[in-house]
Parts: sequence; C-alpha cells; structure tokens
Amino acid sequence: MRTKRPATYKDVLAAPENKVAELIDGTLYLSARPAGPHALVASLLGIELGSRFGGGARSGWWILDEPELHLGKRVVVPDLAGWKKRRMPTVPMDHKFTTVPDWICEIESPSTSSHDRIKKRPLYAAAGVKQFWWIEPLPRLVEVYRAEADGWKLVGTYGGNTKVRMEPFATGVLDLSRLWAGIPRRASEPYQAYAP
Repeated sequence: MRTKRPATYKDVLAAPENKVAELIDGTLYLSARPAGPHALVASLLGIELGSRFGGGARSGWWILDEPELHLGKRVVVPDLAGWKKRRMPTVPMDHKFTTVPDWICEIESPSTSSHDRIKKRPLYAAAGVKQFWWIEPLPRLVEVYRAEADGWKLVGTYGGNTKVRMEPFATGVLDLSRLWAGIPRRASEPYQAYAP
C-alpha cells in the first residue's frame, strides 16, 4: 500500500502563483488571494502602523505584508507581521523570514478563518510571538491577544469607528474608521471612499 508523502518546502515553491502556500506539520495548505475587504484592511493597517511606528533606522518597527515565516520546518504567511527593529535590525535579503515576529495580525476570510484560528494561531504562540490581532472587516471588529504561559489571552475587543490604544502599539491612538474606509456595511451598499 502506497502512503502519501509529507509535503516539503519544494511543494511550497511549486504552488501556483495565485495561491498563498503554507506548510504545517507536513501538510501543504493552499489559500486563495484575499478578497477586497480583507486586502483593503491589511493595506490600510500596514500603512497606518508603518507610518506611525516605523521609527528610525534603529528604533521602531518593521511592519510587513504577507511575509513568508520559516518557523522551524513550518512555513506560514500571516496577513501582517511586525518586528521590533532592535530584535531584527535589517530585513532578510531573500523572502524567508526566520526571526519570530513580535506581533502578527490575521484578517478574517471565510475560506481561511478556521485554518488561521485553529492551525496558525496556536503555532504563533508556540513559536514565541508575543502579540496577535484578529480582525473581522465586515462587522468591523479587532480582537487583541497577548501570549501568556498557557496560551493567548484576550486583552481587548474593539470595533466601529472608535479611536483606541491597542497592544503592542499602545503609545499611539489608532482611528479604526480608517481601517474600514471603503468597505460597505452590507453587500448592497455602494463603495464610499474614506473622507477624514
């Protein structure tokens, strides 16, 4: 009887270009590229955090979209990840990130929600990620988690168009209305650009 071989990094490299490929415990996971609300929130959040917390050459954060994280033999691609520059002074020259991020953000998509929550979130804690955000664009919610000895602890849920301070970026106020710019409240609503 022939058994299926475990997937390897070669399978990640051979994945179709229009898919996000991840490798967890010998299984290859392929996901579609993000839909509009997901991509918009990720882009706006990356711009907001990067511009406000990027800091100088040696201080602040690197905030990156969809970095390919190599956590041992596992390869995962979060929507956003952040590293304190004092821990990772420069970014790698290739696409492989082996330094564990300080912060990770996953944005809910119907096709990947259970994968992100059940497979990836515990993996992030086990790898040593300290902060995790879970964002749901359509109900306009952000859940903020902190890693503790027994796993993730929910430290806050934020939503709507409020202005909030959220770990690990609590030194500044984040206007959540900027994240939902252009996302209709219902599928029937027309697109509306954000106007400050």
